[in-house]
Amino acid sequence: MEEKEIIAYKDKNGQIIDTQTAAELDCSDCEPIYFDNSPEALEVIRHSTAHLMAQAIKQLYPEAKFFVGPVVDEGFYYDFRIDEKIGDKDLKKIEKTMQKLANKKIDIERYCIPRSEAEKKFAGDDLKQEVMKRIEDDRLCIYRQGDFEDLCRGPHVPNTKFLRNFKLTRVAGAYLGGDETKEMLTRIYGIAFADKESLKEYLAMIEEAKKRDHRKLGTELGLFMFNEEAGAGLPFWMPKGARLRGRLEQILWRAHRRRGYEPVRGPEILKADMWRTSGHYACYGENMYLTEIDGQEYGIKPMNCIGHILIYKRDIHSYRELPLKYFEYGVVHRHEQSGVLHGLLRVREFTQDDAHIFCTPAQIKPVVIDVLEFVDRVMKIFGFEYEMEISTKPEKAIGDDAIWETATTALKEALDENGFEYGIDEGGGAFYGPKIDIKITDALRRKWQCGTIQVDFNLPERFEMEYIDEDNERKRPVMIHRAILGSFERFIAILTEHFAGEFPMFIAPTQVIFVPIAKDHTAYAKELASELAEFDIDCEIDDRNESLAKRVRMAEKQKVPMIAIIGDEEVKNRKVAVRDRRKREQYDLDAEEFIQLIKEQTSEVRI
Repeated sequence: MEEKEIIAYKDKNGQIIDTQTAAELDCSDCEPIYFDNSPEALEVIRHSTAHLMAQAIKQLYPEAKFFVGPVVDEGFYYDFRIDEKIGDKDLKKIEKTMQKLANKKIDIERYCIPRSEAEKKFAGDDLKQEVMKRIEDDRLCIYRQGDFEDLCRGPHVPNTKFLRNFKLTRVAGAYLGGDETKEMLTRIYGIAFADKESLKEYLAMIEEAKKRDHRKLGTELGLFMFNEEAGAGLPFWMPKGARLRGRLEQILWRAHRRRGYEPVRGPEILKADMWRTSGHYACYGENMYLTEIDGQEYGIKPMNCIGHILIYKRDIHSYRELPLKYFEYGVVHRHEQSGVLHGLLRVREFTQDDAHIFCTPAQIKPVVIDVLEFVDRVMKIFGFEYEMEISTKPEKAIGDDAIWETATTALKEALDENGFEYGIDEGGGAFYGPKIDIKITDALRRKWQCGTIQVDFNLPERFEMEYIDEDNERKRPVMIHRAILGSFERFIAILTEHFAGEFPMFIAPTQVIFVPIAKDHTAYAKELASELAEFDIDCEIDDRNESLAKRVRMAEKQKVPMIAIIGDEEVKNRKVAVRDRRKREQYDLDAEEFIQLIKEQTSEVRI
């Protein structure tokens, strides 16, 4: 890798521009972006590699037409149309052509032309016409490298010599512009870095991620399933998965009750007028499932907040009752496009560990701090590191700017006054209020969006919520929307990949598998399993007519925390031969010691 070469610049407004643009402008105060693995450099490198891929595809498949090729979290992709079917086996061929083009050290140039000229230039390309519909500028820019050029805002590296460390990762289908009513295009994903070492490390991580894929492990461990005949994005929980989920729910239930939360439950369908009042109908309607009952329109809930508001409004509340905390494991439905569904990580039905806290404006900061303490306790029991980000007012929002400013300031002050570090996601808030997003880091150093804390002045106003203050006057409460896990589905998917299916004892769907060596040993295994069942510990007994070695292997494949082998010696002396997966150890215990050990490991968590 060449040392300290400049591939782009950042101008005084924070915009990344290419070296050609910088040369054309007075860029004396611009900050150089060097050829390395900084986030700014990788954005330019990956965007440019997408064009390199498109150039290679055009050489190999001259009839190909291209839509868009953006940088995304997992690297980059390009959507295109081609007459023949491309599969994963074709990626090597495209990569080889890309390497040849990179080695030619082709200059990458930018030029801009009036919209009318661009429309004539691409008159025979319907996909380019679609791209132009999405651009409002009167002048459109084109990047050219050799015989390939494409509409693009850029920026790009100045030469293809910077694009040598890449890998094409997969082929997928994608609807044109994400619209399910339009044609399916071919999409190829890829990744790129500034050096070989980083690419090698990333590819090793990807291979490990494939082994940990929750969809693969979910099938192998019998946790959950999907059935396309029943409907896409609708998970079915099998017995082992339901046990795991149930343990997680019980741990959180106790933690909520200890913190003064009251359980509630609302219906899963409400009249559409409720969703109109809340703003969901206008701001979120395309993601809702709507139906008609007795001539009236109803909406299946995409969120739980309205049910909690209506429960609150049933009674008159004094300021002495606040903060009032309601929580619910609320089932919601959202109309996700089929192209984005992904195992348990993106589904159409899921259950939020949802809560809404009604408080006075003066209580916002202490309430937020209490919730953050709750988040911290939950994340620590699973070994997750996490970071926080404040998301501000989006384009599609309800409420005036002053209310949003008040709510956003309250969140910032709560974090600032307690020394928390956080980032800012401009425009990433919910439509009714700003929020703190909790992003956890798993065993592979991947980041996942999970919990959220949202401050809402808008819905209390829209639903005319009130409390009686110390002067006996009616005031509006503030509503704090809050989830710790986000959803059970998504969090269990993340847990599965984080632990590679080897769940800790306290949530493992099966905690002990007994393997009696012979039929004569089964009665003792059943006796121990029965004693453990009294403490809500799930056990299995594998007394099939198979060899001991095979049954032990099958138990190990189930990734259970403990395998207990029972033979003549164990029955005679009331002992257990233990294989402890967590400690990677084998040892003998008296029956009473064994039961006490399991009890301790299953009750080791208190949030």
